[in-house]
Amino acid sequence: MTEAEVKEFLKENGYPEHLVKAGKKGLIAQWEQFVSQVEHGYTLHLEDYRNDLDLRAILSRLGLQAEVEEADARLRKVLVFSEASVWDCEDNPDAFWLYGYPRNAKGDLLDDLRSEGFVE
Repeated sequence: MTEAEVKEFLKENGYPEHLVKAGKKGLIAQWEQFVSQVEHGYTLHLEDYRNDLDLRAILSRLGLQAEVEEADARLRKVLVFSEASVWDCEDNPDAFWLYGYPRNAKGDLLDDLRSEGFVE
């Protein structure tokens, strides 16, 4: 998908202007930044984490999985997988990112994961 097609898709589907403006490269960069945050210990709230997971769902909808394979592999390494989804944002059986939480969660995220029963 070209940069123009990505921006048009985002615009037509009502995504926020900052995502439209970021385009393909920006979405990929934001996902890679999120993965880096998770690797180093994501500390924001669970709602923030879920919002960041939406980025990956957008990348999937755009067919950009191949462009984030490396970041996805890094993310898989730091997730604890669960049968329960941490976020129901997409009907995609391959959405691994929805069925895991960071093993090194700390701060507000760890507190929220505990309160929702993901972590004891």
